[in-house]
Amino acid sequence: MKAQDIVSDRLLLKRLSINHLSHQYVSWLNDHDVNKYLETKGNYTLEKLESFLIDQEEKDIYFWAIHLKENYEHIGNIKIDPINIENNSGEYGILMGNKKYWGKGYAKEASEIVINYCFEILGLKQITLGVIENNLSAVSLYKRLGFNISESFSNYGIYDNKESNLLRMNLENSNE
Repeated sequence: MKAQDIVSDRLLLKRLSINHLSHQYVSWLNDHDVNKYLETKGNYTLEKLESFLIDQEEKDIYFWAIHLKENYEHIGNIKIDPINIENNSGEYGILMGNKKYWGKGYAKEASEIVINYCFEILGLKQITLGVIENNLSAVSLYKRLGFNISESFSNYGIYDNKESNLLRMNLENSNE
């Protein structure tokens, strides 16, 4: 099953596809403020992004572009991938690329509807994620969403020019 469209009050989540290829998307990936806590850093081109999007389209994964409902503007991406069939769990990730919309609750809103989709539609028992401990806004968001820290890995790598720890967090399906 591939990702289905999901709608909330302010957002429309559409399956990420080659239709999302744009110079704006490339600029997000090359923006230090956007990518400083990501494992993949900068040096993106339109061609590299096109190859990535084609590869993603061919996979049976849950990867959405986050659009504003009012004007269809693409402001970020959210995914659950991979899904571990044995544990009935999925790995969460989000990228809010358009900085104009940071701090306005869109990441939380997109996350809430994807979490609901994972638990209600996909029947997952758990959602997991990894986050760099220094990424305070992300850690705060995940805690507000109900995620708990399950593990911490010291000296995971250099992020934003600082030695950083990795936190593993999980959210259990309360309906299980």
